[in-house]
This record gives sequence, structure tokens and C-alpha cells, in this order.
Amino acid sequence: MPHPVPLPGKQCQEITMTDRFDCDNCKESLYGRKYIQSDDSPYCIPCYDSLFSNTCDECKELIGHDARELFYEDRHYHEHCFRCFRCDRSLADEPFTSQDDALLCNDCYCNEFSSKCVACDKIVMPGTRKLEYAGSTWHEGCFICHSCSQPIGSKSFIPDKDEHYCVPCYEDKFAPRCTRCKKTLTKGGVTYRDEPWHKECFVCTSCKTQLAGQHFTSRDDSPYCLKCFGNLYAKKCEACSKPITGFGGGKYISFEDRQWHQPCFTCSQCSVSLVGAGFFPDGDRILCRDCHTSL
Repeated sequence: MPHPVPLPGKQCQEITMTDRFDCDNCKESLYGRKYIQSDDSPYCIPCYDSLFSNTCDECKELIGHDARELFYEDRHYHEHCFRCFRCDRSLADEPFTSQDDALLCNDCYCNEFSSKCVACDKIVMPGTRKLEYAGSTWHEGCFICHSCSQPIGSKSFIPDKDEHYCVPCYEDKFAPRCTRCKKTLTKGGVTYRDEPWHKECFVCTSCKTQLAGQHFTSRDDSPYCLKCFGNLYAKKCEACSKPITGFGGGKYISFEDRQWHQPCFTCSQCSVSLVGAGFFPDGDRILCRDCHTSL
């Protein structure tokens, strides 16, 4: 806050000399009278005040030689005229602010122009550290996390309606948790059966290979890569003994309790494809019409 500068007063002197000694302005004798010496010239008190005294910016009257004079921004004041524009409190020894050429004490300035903290409803004093967000103002110490009550300061935060959270508390309170590890998902992730998973946690139940971005299937709500599912649960082709999964549009043939990959469904004797053709079972074998006839 600015402070006024007091100007030094002039010392009066009194003479009792017998030689002629006159005021440099009005030429009246200064014998037996008080006077003030200025630039080596003597002046009676009235002449000195009229010639050299400053005019008070408030009352527009001269500031006499014997008055305490205050100076602020090229303006001069009587001590008793240097007062708050609002409450009339003397500002001679108080901090103050100038607003549109009007002098205001600290309290009046804060009440009229300073913001109020939305948390404690107290004035945010000029020069103090504050935080502003969405048109509201807080003391730095009043802007705290709604969950842990710690000051947020310059750290990142997340608003939720009229509440503010530090990032760790927000994630702990609102962020979804991985179905497997139970930790919060802060970015990315996979949804399976309407449940969230970290990508690194969404793995094949058998071989633990990550399934994100891969084809997979499930059994009893547990996810499996196609290879593991085929090895563990799929029926085996009668011809090649490899799993028949039916994934990727692969077709297969089923007869009684046996299954074949479509390309593997061939005559056991001449290897001609039996897909779409008649065939004859012969024990564990299947034969085309020609091979069956030749038996």
C-alpha cells in the first residue's frame, strides 16, 4: 500500500535588531515579528504562506507554514484532510489505495472492490495468493479437495458439479476399477460383459496372452484365446485330430458323434471330397459311392 510523504515545516524566526529589516514581499518592517527565511530573503508569515505554501487538494485552502503537510502523487494535503473517501478515517498513518483519484482505506477498498472467497466468505485481500476458477475466487488455503481436504494449490484438479477433487481422490472415488486387479482405470481399457479391464489384465484364462485387439471366445464367463479354447474344449477332427472351432467362418461336417473340418471330409480310400456328396460309413471309415461299390 502507498504511504503519504510528510513535508518538512519552516522554522519561524524573530528579530530585535535596531537596523532596518523588512519583508522582501510587502516591505513591512519585521522588527518584533516572526518571519521565515527563504532563499536568503526574509518574509513575514502572511506573505510566506501566500507565496510559497501549497494548496490542499481536498479543501483547496493554503497549507500554512505551521501545518503538517502530506504529499501523495503530486498532490498536497492538510493532515486532517488526508482521509478515506468512504468512511472518513484519517489515512495519515494508515495504508490506503487510490481508486479513480479517490483515497480509500484498506477496509473500504476491500469491501468495495475485492473478491470474497466462496469457501470462507471472507475478503481476499489485495496482494494475497488466491485461486480463480469459473468466475469464483478462493484463498489459496481454502481451495481444497472435497475428499481429502488437502489444499490443491497449483496441482491438477477435476471439478464435479460444485465440488473439486485432486486427481488421486477423483480416480479413487469415481474412476472405474479393473475387474481383475481392482485398481482404477485412468485411460484406455477394455470392456467385457459390461465390466472394465486394464488391457494388460484382460488375458487368456489359460496361457495369459493379452486378448485386447485379438479374436477370443469364452467359456463359463472366462475369456480364452482361440488356440487355448480349441485345445481345451473343442471337438477334434476325425481326420486330422486338430480342434474344430468354427471360428473365422470355418465350416465343418458332423455325422453321428464324429466331426470333420470341411476340407478333411474325404473318402478314406480315394481321398475324393465328400462334401455335398453321398457317402457310406464303413466302421471308422467313410467311403464314396465308387469305393463302397468296389468292396
